[in-house]
Amino acid sequence: MTKIIFVCFGNICRSPMAEFVMKNLIARAGLEDFLIESAGCHPSVGTPMSEGTARELKKNNIPFTRRTSKLLLESDYKKFDFLIGLDRSNVFDMKEICGGDPDKKIFLLMDFAGEHRDVADPWYTDDYAATYKDCLIGCEALLEKILTN
Repeated sequence: MTKIIFVCFGNICRSPMAEFVMKNLIARAGLEDFLIESAGCHPSVGTPMSEGTARELKKNNIPFTRRTSKLLLESDYKKFDFLIGLDRSNVFDMKEICGGDPDKKIFLLMDFAGEHRDVADPWYTDDYAATYKDCLIGCEALLEKILTN
């Protein structure tokens, strides 16, 4: 089983969007044996997913369930094969929370697409469409990497 967790700051916009995009890609490909979750480095635990994220997922026909934010835990490092940060600040915080990255399992999402850059936070930009596009590009590239290894 391949286990992936997507991580952003608050776990209400970008990381749940990436979670549901990846779940949809896996389902459409008829794949099984994946565990996909999301978390935040600094969430207000229990905060609902943003309405903007829900609207963008609906607009793009991506199935999702209502969820609330949760905190990335040090124990998640052992649980997951891939810990995917949505921006470089998240990657830094993930390494702090997890006590480093000795097994080289922490990545920046857009690196998989050959673009070393952040996924913009729509909480500030209000551009959920751009965030969706980046999540889709990054998740497609991540899935391709997993399937070709």
